[in-house]
Amino acid sequence: MVAIKKTIAKYAYWTLASALFIASGQAAAQGANFPTRSLKIVVPTSPGSGSDTTARYFAEQLATALGQPVIIDNKPGANGTIAAMAVKQAPADGYTIFLASNTHMAVNPIFVKDLPYDPIKDFKPVAGIARGMMIFVASPNSKISNVADLVTAAKATKQQLTVGTYTAGFHLSAEWFASATGTKYVNVPYKGAPEVFVGLMGDQLDWGVSDLIAAMPQVKAGKLKALAVSGEKRHPDYPDIPTVKESGYPEYVNYTWTSLYMRAETPDAVAAKLVDAMQKILVTPGAREFIAKIGSDPMAFPPPEMRKFQISETERFRRIADGAGIKPQ
Repeated sequence: MVAIKKTIAKYAYWTLASALFIASGQAAAQGANFPTRSLKIVVPTSPGSGSDTTARYFAEQLATALGQPVIIDNKPGANGTIAAMAVKQAPADGYTIFLASNTHMAVNPIFVKDLPYDPIKDFKPVAGIARGMMIFVASPNSKISNVADLVTAAKATKQQLTVGTYTAGFHLSAEWFASATGTKYVNVPYKGAPEVFVGLMGDQLDWGVSDLIAAMPQVKAGKLKALAVSGEKRHPDYPDIPTVKESGYPEYVNYTWTSLYMRAETPDAVAAKLVDAMQKILVTPGAREFIAKIGSDPMAFPPPEMRKFQISETERFRRIADGAGIKPQ
């Protein structure tokens, strides 16, 4: 009987070892062949937004590097949850990539009640891409021309001013501004930057929060009015636009950031190909020129550094939310 048990145990061991060896070989082969068909980058905002612009540029670069088409799949709405879930529910084979921002990977866990995905457990970084300032904007017809005007108008009216946002990150930024200035606003959520801009141009909103990339073409065309940017210093390309910090609120410094993520269960051999391709792309003069052109700073973090940064940002946003008295909604 003992001999039989030992034989069974030995057989089970070698069966498991063989299965693991075969699985390892299959994963290695999958990585060696990857990719064999088109890839997809899921973007959580509308076409024309800053994230969309960034995704389209790097999709072209990845297509060249990997030898396969890379298409863009815009899935705006629900603070990026729709897009995140589309990636979470896709096969963990490296063919579906998430163009995520601070909203989806650091703000939503704090801001959104019963979030159906876990930014840490469900996704792993491919690469950090860039960080950029936010901008406060208003209609060109508005009497509000700067931060002081905005605060004065908010305190003078009995009916709260409206602010248009299109991510939880921008909503949190507006709430943080309200807390810092002792004012209150009614948040009006939209699916993307273009919808916010239409609301402002139609005088349906009092002001809005946007990423700089999306807003500046409208500002330059005179269709929107720039009130302030959220950086530590004025943006070198737009030195006439003051910062919120210099407008009397020295603690108010905030940046958006973008990064690429994949399913956490993606095989290491496949993930390595995506990581290697992005790291090579990000150091090219063309990528650096693109990031500078859209008014952002490079943030070419490899996966370990990106994960560490993501966690630190989540902790920072949690402190902001606690200070502003913001609860998950």
